[in-house]
Amino acid sequence: MGAPLREVIEHLVAGIVDHPDDVSVRTKQTRRGELFEVRVNPDDLGKVIGRAGRTATAIRTVVSALAGRGGARIDFVDVDRQR
Repeated sequence: MGAPLREVIEHLVAGIVDHPDDVSVRTKQTRRGELFEVRVNPDDLGKVIGRAGRTATAIRTVVSALAGRGGARIDFVDVDRQR
């Protein structure tokens, strides 16, 4: 289910930010399940997180609903952060 969810996350985030070309989503398998690492331009990180984290929470809620039983975790990162 990783590829369709990855595309949905990328589409949702690209619609929010000023630099949609800098949005990338990586999928990682962890012991706790699938983790989506969303990278955005440093100028857009505040927009993606939102006031008091409301935007990030809303994105996580939508993706969790789409992911179903297995759920999905999302980590928002700016592109300058070391890998």
